[in-house]
Formats: sequence, C-alpha cells, structure tokens
Amino acid sequence: MHKHNTTHDCCVRREIKNLLSLAFGDLYNRQCLPLFSLSLYLLYTVAKQSMERLNSKLYVENCFIMKENERLRKKAELLNQENQQLLVQLKQKLSKANKNPNGSNNDNNVSSSSSASGQS
Repeated sequence: MHKHNTTHDCCVRREIKNLLSLAFGDLYNRQCLPLFSLSLYLLYTVAKQSMERLNSKLYVENCFIMKENERLRKKAELLNQENQQLLVQLKQKLSKANKNPNGSNNDNNVSSSSSASGQS
C-alpha cells in the first residue's frame, strides 16, 4: 500500500509539473519560477498597499458623509419642528375664523376702509 501512495504521489507531481510548464512556459522550463514567484509576491504586495490606501480614502470619505448626514438630519428635524409650529398656528387661525367669520371680515374691512380713508 505504501508503494501505491508513492506511485500516486509521483504521478501527481508529474502532473503538477506538466500543468506548471503549460501555464508558465519558458519561466518554468528555465527554472525561473522562483523569480516568477517573487514577481507575483511583489505584485500582491503592491496591490495590497494600493487596496489599503483606497480603503483609508474610502474610510475618510465615509466619515465626511456620516458627518454631513448628521448635519442634514438635524436640519430636517428643525424644519419639521418649524412646520409643526406653523401648522398649529394655521389651525388656530382657521379655528378662530370659523368661530367668528363676521368678526374677522369686519377687521379686514375696517383696516381696509381706514387705510382708504387715510389716503383721501
């Protein structure tokens, strides 16, 4: 059974060598694979550093966006409160106008007639 594993391992190694030769061609055949591996490592390192810089940039941008979002949320809250107050005032005026429609019209007529008489 040990012999079978050794034969199997040998076949697997041969197959791996064939795949490497197909994939990397001359680099593998000229025994340049360590140099190729170093190139891959350097490429990985540069890509990793680039991703870290991009990640940092995106983190800072995200912080600015969250700050702006908080500022806009507070502004929207204040505008909502102002709208609620204006709505209450409008409802009060409409309620008074409905309770005393002649009085509010008289007030308007009086101020209109007094301003008209002041002009004469």
